[in-house]
Amino acid sequence: MAAQRNRSDRSALVLLCLFLGMPREVEARQIRYSVPEELEKGSFVGNISKDLGLEPRELAERGVRIVSRGRTQLFALNSRSGSLVTAGRIDREELCAQSSRCLVNFNILVEDRVKLFGIEVEVTDINDNAPKFQAENLDVKINENVAPGMRFPLPEAVDPDVGVNSLQSYQLSPNKHFTLAIQSRANGVKYPELVLERALDREEEALHHLVLTASDGGDPLRSGTVLIIVTVFDTNDNAPVFTLPEYRVSVPENLPVGTQLLTVTATDRDEGANGEVTYSFRKLPDTQLLKFQLNKNTGEIKISENLDYEETGFYEIEIQAEDGGAYLATAKVLITVEDVNDNSPEVTITSLFSPLMEDSPLGTVIALLNVHDLDSGQNGQVTCSISGNLPFKLEKSIDSYYRLVTYRALDREQVSSYNITVTATDGGSPALSTGIHFTLQVADINDNPPTFSDISYFTYIPENNPRGASVFSVTALDPDSKENARVIYSLAEDTIQGAPLSSYISINSETGVLYALQSFDYEQFRDLQMQVTATDSGDPPLSSNVSLSLFILDQNDNAPEILYPCLPTDGSTGIELAPRSAEPGYLVTKVVAVDRDSGQNAWLSYRLLKASEPGLFTVGLHTGEVRTARALLDRDALKQSLVVAVQDHGQPPLSATVTLTVAVADSIPDILADLGSLEVRHDSDASELTLYLVVAIAAVSCVFLAFVIVLLALRLRRWHRSRLLQASGSGLVGVPASHFVGVDGVRAFLQTYSHEVSLTADSRKSHLIFPQPNYADTLLSQESCEKKDPLSLLDDSKFPIEDTPLVPVSSIFTLLLSFKKLSLVLLLGFQHDDGKFLYFFHFSLFQRPLLLAKTFKSRT
Repeated sequence: MAAQRNRSDRSALVLLCLFLGMPREVEARQIRYSVPEELEKGSFVGNISKDLGLEPRELAERGVRIVSRGRTQLFALNSRSGSLVTAGRIDREELCAQSSRCLVNFNILVEDRVKLFGIEVEVTDINDNAPKFQAENLDVKINENVAPGMRFPLPEAVDPDVGVNSLQSYQLSPNKHFTLAIQSRANGVKYPELVLERALDREEEALHHLVLTASDGGDPLRSGTVLIIVTVFDTNDNAPVFTLPEYRVSVPENLPVGTQLLTVTATDRDEGANGEVTYSFRKLPDTQLLKFQLNKNTGEIKISENLDYEETGFYEIEIQAEDGGAYLATAKVLITVEDVNDNSPEVTITSLFSPLMEDSPLGTVIALLNVHDLDSGQNGQVTCSISGNLPFKLEKSIDSYYRLVTYRALDREQVSSYNITVTATDGGSPALSTGIHFTLQVADINDNPPTFSDISYFTYIPENNPRGASVFSVTALDPDSKENARVIYSLAEDTIQGAPLSSYISINSETGVLYALQSFDYEQFRDLQMQVTATDSGDPPLSSNVSLSLFILDQNDNAPEILYPCLPTDGSTGIELAPRSAEPGYLVTKVVAVDRDSGQNAWLSYRLLKASEPGLFTVGLHTGEVRTARALLDRDALKQSLVVAVQDHGQPPLSATVTLTVAVADSIPDILADLGSLEVRHDSDASELTLYLVVAIAAVSCVFLAFVIVLLALRLRRWHRSRLLQASGSGLVGVPASHFVGVDGVRAFLQTYSHEVSLTADSRKSHLIFPQPNYADTLLSQESCEKKDPLSLLDDSKFPIEDTPLVPVSSIFTLLLSFKKLSLVLLLGFQHDDGKFLYFFHFSLFQRPLLLAKTFKSRT
C-alpha cells in the first residue's frame, strides 16, 4: 500500500505562500492512498504524519483530526504511530456498489493552523463474493413444436465484485438438446440464453434438468449455480409481445405511497390459456423490490414506499410477460426520480475558538463551519449568512467550508459576548434554510483605566474631629473585568507644613474611604489639597488621578482673647485714670480683644458685667470702649472696679472677662494723697518683711539725710557769708521759697511734670502710666505686654507696663532738697504679700525730669 502524493506546482505554491508569511489557510493539497476491502480494524492505510510533515506526537498537540460530512467514519488516526488506519471492516460492494473505482474522500484538519488537507482513499476490490443467481431453481417451459435454434433468455447471475473478480463466464451442463449462448447488453452486462439445438419431443422426455454455472475470474475462483428445469408443453407457437421494449417515466421524489407510476402491456395472439399473459418482475434487487408493486394481471406499477432522490435517483426494472403456454417476453422500465427541495441545508461547527481576546487582529478566525444540502442541482446550492450588525463576516474556504472571521475591532466593555446565528439557505423554490446558533465570549484585556465620576471632589469636615473619623469616599469604576477591574486607591505623596500628607489623611485601598489621622485645627490650616490615585490590578496596571479638596470648618473652640488691658500672670488688675472733671462720654480706656476663630465665631460683643458704681460707666457693644455715663461727682469713690465681659457669637458662645480698676483723680498727686486710705492686706509674713524693709529704708535714709545735712550746712555757710557781704550793700536778698519745699511742694512738683503713677491697692498688679493723647485707642500687641526692663520706660512711654509687680505702699518717704538748680524727690514703696518691693526715684536735675525704677525680689 503506497501513498500517492501530489507533487505538482500547486504544492510548491503553497510552500512558497507559507514561507512568505501569507495567511495560514491556502488551498489544501490532495493526499491519496489505496487500501483493499475487508481489512481488519486498525489496519495500516498510510503514514499521514509523514505526508503532513509532522511528527507522530504532533498529531495530538496540533489538534489533527478527521472531519467528514454525515457518514460513518471509515478511517481513524493512530496518534502513537502517526498512521491512518481503518476504523472497521470496509465492504467495497456496500460502499460503492458496482462502480469501477471506489473512492472515499474526507478532510484532515490541522486545528492550530486551521488548515485542511484533502484525503482520497481508493478501496480496491478483492474476490470476496461468488456469482449468485436470484433463484436456486429456474423453471423453463417450452412447447414441443419449437423449432431448433429457438433461444430462451436465462436470468444472469449477480457478482458484486468488479474487474476480474466479477462475473466472467457461464457454463451449461452437458445435454443433447440445449446449448448456451452468451449475449451482452448495451451496458456491457453479459447474460445467458438457452439455445434449442434439437427438437423436443414431449412424449420422449417431458422434463429436462440442466445446471447453469456462473464463474468469476478471481483468485481463488468463485462460482454459483442454478438448476434449470425445462418443462416441455404442448404446442403454443406465439409468445407475448410488449408494446414497447423500454418504458421510461420521470417522477418527483415526493409522490405519496400508492401512486401509480405506469402500466406495461404485452399481448399474445394465441387464444385461450396460451393467450393469457401475466406480469412479474424478472430482475429486481431486494431493496428495490420493496419500493414498487406490480399488478400481475394488469401490469400496473405503483409505489409501495417513499422515494428518495438522495438515496437512489434512478431505477432500472425488467418486467417479464408470460402467457399460458410458457412463452416469455421481457421489457425494461426506466424510472427517473426527480429531485425536489425537500432537504434543508445542514450546518456543522467544525471548530470554534471561544473566548476570543478583544484585541485580536482583524481577520482572526473565530469558527470553521461545514455546510451541506442533500438535494442536488440548484436545490443543493447553499449560501451562508450571519444575521445582525456583527463585527464578523463569512469567508468561503475549500469545498463546502466557511470561515467566520472578524472584520471590525472588538471591545469587551461594549459587548462582552455575541450570540451568533449562521443561516444556510439553499437555492430551491421555495428556498429552505437552517440556522445554527452559538455564543462567542470576548476575553478582557486591561485597556481601560479606572475613571472617577467627577474631575475633582471637595468635602468639608469640622475641626476637632476625632482621630480615625471617615472624611470622604471616592469611587472609581473600571469597565474591565476580574483582576483588570479591581481598583486600588492611594494618595499621592505630598507635604503639609513640613509633615507628610500620610500623617494627616489615610485611604482604604479597597473601598476608597478616606480617614482623618489627626484632629484638625481650623486655626492651623483651613484646607488640605490632595491627589487620589486609582490603579487597577491589570498587567500592565492603568491608573487615573482626581483632586480632592478637604475644607476644614471652623468650630467655636477658642474663647475671645483680651489684648488690652493685658492680664498679669498673678491675676491683678490694671488701674485706669479718670479725671473728676471728665464729661459724660469721656473715653476712659478701651478693651481690645480678638478671637482666633472665624466668621460669626469671631464676632465679638462687649458688655459691662459688673460695676462697683452702677450707671457710672458704659461699655461699647462692638467697640469695647469704656466711657463715663455721667459726670463724676465728689462723692464718687476714688477706686471704681469694672468687670467687662467679651463674648463671641458661636454656638455655644464663649466669653472672657477682664477686671478694670479706674482711679477717679485729676493727677497722680491726688492719687498719692488718697493712697493711705487704701486697704492693705496684712499677714504674718508681710509684717516681718515690712520690718526688714523699714530698717533697710531707715538706714539708707539716714545716710542720705546725713549727706543732705552736710550739703545744707555747706549751703548755709555760703549763704551766711553771702548775707554778710550783702548787708553792707543793697541789703538782704531772700532765698526763693521753691528752694525749701515740703510735702506740698512735692505734690506741686509732680503736678508740674504731669507724671502719673497708678498703683494697685487690692491686686497683685500695678501700672505705671504715662498719659498720651488718645492712648486708649492704641491696639497693643501681645508682645507689648511682656516684661520690660524698668529703664526702658524712659524711651517708650506710650505703652503701659505690665507684669511689673507693684504693691500698695505702706510707707512713703518724701524728701525734698531744693537747690538753685537741683531738686530731688524720693518715693519708696514695697509690697507685703510676696516679697516684692519697688523704689521710685523722681529727679528733676537741671530742670530735666528723670524717672528711675528698680525692682527687688526676695523670698523668705
